Amino acid sequence: MYQKILVAVENSEIGQHIFEQGVNLAKVSNAEIMLLHVISPVEDPYITPIFLQPDTTYPAWQTESMDNYIQHWEKLKQEKLEWLRSLTDTAINIGVKTGFTQKMGDPGRTICEIARSWSADLIMVGRRGRAGLSEFLLGSVSNYVLHHAHGSVLVIQGKTLS
Repeated sequence: MYQKILVAVENSEIGQHIFEQGVNLAKVSNAEIMLLHVISPVEDPYITPIFLQPDTTYPAWQTESMDNYIQHWEKLKQEKLEWLRSLTDTAINIGVKTGFTQKMGDPGRTICEIARSWSADLIMVGRRGRAGLSEFLLGSVSNYVLHHAHGSVLVIQGKTLS
């Protein structure tokens, strides 16, 4: 069975489902899990807020916008870390050895890099069900992971989106 399972989570319905499946599999396998959350600046809800548009008329506003941007990201990172700690506590209380990490970057690449450096036997990742233009424009994290991971991948299907 598996010894080390990397569970890529996001704060959503599918993310909660992936977390539960990861904990259940780790429990029956007597495996440890690493919860990974990737903050990607090109995906919702992390897209740069509209207030960050540069204003060349008043250069002082650019500094204020940058300060707002930094505060926004710091707050977001802290909220997600608290959420990861909560998930970790839940898994530990169930009896699963659990760690967590949060990274910023391209989700697919980051998942593969963390899995490789942590020597994961299995990667669990969700599939949002994007199709057509949205998949073309935003890409598919699960597809990337399936094609670039150096180990087994379990893709959990979410609701299909058009």
